[in-house]
Amino acid sequence: MDKAKLLAILAAPALVLHQWMIWFYAPVAQSGPVQKIFYMHLPCSWWALVSFFIVFGASGLYLITRDDKYDRLAGASAELGVLLATLALGTGSTWARAEWGYWWLWDPKLTTTLIMWYVYAGYLVLRASPVGGSRRALVCAVLGVVAFLDVPLVFFAAKLWGSAHPDGVARQGSGMTAPMWRTFFMGLAAFGLLWGGVLMARVRQFSQRARLDALLVWDEE
Repeated sequence: MDKAKLLAILAAPALVLHQWMIWFYAPVAQSGPVQKIFYMHLPCSWWALVSFFIVFGASGLYLITRDDKYDRLAGASAELGVLLATLALGTGSTWARAEWGYWWLWDPKLTTTLIMWYVYAGYLVLRASPVGGSRRALVCAVLGVVAFLDVPLVFFAAKLWGSAHPDGVARQGSGMTAPMWRTFFMGLAAFGLLWGGVLMARVRQFSQRARLDALLVWDEE
């Protein structure tokens, strides 16, 4: 069976199970039911960071090899990363409004995340520009490497500068019970299956488009 299809099939029951665990297994936190958005917010955040790490790695490999498959992988990963980062910002703002009384606070964690979103959104705009194929791929690869500088800052911002946002790294002192952690890790697994299936399907679409473009150029000649 096709790997992308297999991952999508596995993701469906995993996502359903995750929703069941959110609403019927994980206990209600002291802050109330609104805390349950955390189980969607954090998997989106983590897989967005994984996506941007792949953009970084694939871009570096493209610069070394000039192999178009790495450019396609970087592009697909960037699309998923921006989508997940958008969902993370949206769910985070909803959570913040209930927890802090504000939709947004300009603290280090949130500010670096917003900067990261703008940088990778700009990366996607660059990929859609009319610049020539190999030249565009080269410029995008350079940006894909440089843009990653902000990702570690997002991950460690709470530790480096302090933040109203939770640390997101340490489990001790988090106040989360074992069922909460199981629900969180189930979310990571479910989103990971969906992420992997979509990534593979999108890379394949890019490959098919490249073959069609090559055929069109050949026919014109």
